[in-house]
Amino acid sequence: MSELSPNISVIVPVNNGGLEFVKCMLCLLDASPAPGEIIVVSDGDEDKSWREAQKPGVRVIREPVSGGPAKARNRGAREATGDILLFIDADVAVPPGLIGQVTEIFRREPDLAAVIGSYDDEPGAGDFFSRYKNLFHHFTHQQANSQASTFWGACGAIRREIFLASGGFDESYRKPCIEDIELGYRLTAAGHRIKLVKSLQVKHLKRWGWLSLLKADFFQRALPWTELILRDRRFISDLNLRISSRVSVLTSYAILGALVGAVLWPQLLIVAVLSALLLLSLNSRLFLFFRRKWGWWFAARALCWHYLYFLYSGLAFAIGMAKHLSHRANQRLRTE
Repeated sequence: MSELSPNISVIVPVNNGGLEFVKCMLCLLDASPAPGEIIVVSDGDEDKSWREAQKPGVRVIREPVSGGPAKARNRGAREATGDILLFIDADVAVPPGLIGQVTEIFRREPDLAAVIGSYDDEPGAGDFFSRYKNLFHHFTHQQANSQASTFWGACGAIRREIFLASGGFDESYRKPCIEDIELGYRLTAAGHRIKLVKSLQVKHLKRWGWLSLLKADFFQRALPWTELILRDRRFISDLNLRISSRVSVLTSYAILGALVGAVLWPQLLIVAVLSALLLLSLNSRLFLFFRRKWGWWFAARALCWHYLYFLYSGLAFAIGMAKHLSHRANQRLRTE
């Protein structure tokens, strides 16, 4: 296995990476076996994070103006020499054996186009929102299908020739967004196989606040993902799009509607209670996971926030659907 490790090219885009990027680099340089090369693409970062990458075995490519992680990853991929491109986010810490694990996966499965992993269940930041966000991501990936339909840029590896032939990441996404999901959709549509390996885990170091979490989930995930789903007409029951999640969104709005209606018709409180019990049942495994990790108080707060998550996810889908239908209507008008 060790003689195959030089075929791995690690690509890390960084923009104002801070202390998280320092730890990311230390972990990559401590990997055993080491990758064939580590390429850091400085995406116009203003805090000079790229200086932390000026170490033996690391190649730094500097982009003077930020074009987003999609463009930075593509630049790194074009410069890479390895057969396998391993994309790692700048706020991720990898375990020492990750390179060897990725190498062995591709060695065993020569028909595999790409592999993705997940965050571990011990996030780097210890506040409530960071724990909630990262544990939810971990749980979602651990419950997902092994035959994946999306790619994941935080810890995802792909054969270089397939990546380049596919056109790489869509550079129209100028912010950290769903560029990895969009790439995965194109890969699977072309017949390539992507595998989710649940034991391939990395530690997320990012600290989330309530506002940054809302902005990222709504504007950088839910809205563009809705547009992508409607564009490709792919309602895949996996990850955050499982049928239970869709029913949970409808149930959350049923609770909200019943509570508002109960002002005039108090009997609607029964509907609200029954809907709340259904929502709890649909997500019981997630909440039990939260309880096992951080206790009942954390699980109770996560339950409240998760209800809000379903509400704003449903709102994003409604807005995306309205925009999609409006665009189609305008197209029909122009053709008539």
